[in-house]
Amino acid sequence: MDRPNYITPAGLSALRAEYDALFATERPQLVETIAWAAGNGDRSENGDYIYGRKRLREIDRRLGWLSKRMKAAKVVDPARAPDKARVFFGATVTIADEDDNHRTLTLVGDDEADAGAGRIGWNAPIARALRGAAVGDVRRVVLPAGERDYEVMAITYPDR
Repeated sequence: MDRPNYITPAGLSALRAEYDALFATERPQLVETIAWAAGNGDRSENGDYIYGRKRLREIDRRLGWLSKRMKAAKVVDPARAPDKARVFFGATVTIADEDDNHRTLTLVGDDEADAGAGRIGWNAPIARALRGAAVGDVRRVVLPAGERDYEVMAITYPDR
């Protein structure tokens, strides 16, 4: 990995919760189902066995990915940001475009991004453009649909 995997404490907790749920609950139940299905005889036409093995591979792959991401994670608490007048990791930013459409975004780690909920990954084009901006700054963002200018209207950080 060529760059750090920044993540908020809440994002790391979410990754850990998913890992624990898969490893401690879903995987053991699935192994039990596969063992039961294997004991039923012919495995070539046994849907429980075939689906179970496929799902087990998916779970193991996801567990490996989660493990790597948690090991590479660099937890950054946005509440401890030294300069809360500028946009950095964990900031919640209200921006306005040329048409005065307002949008509120929170810059989070790439693993916890959810554009529909307003959480964008730290390495997304708009997040890269907003890094270091202060209220009143205008930043140009190159998007697939073309270039757009956004003005920073407000910056907030979570309380400690």
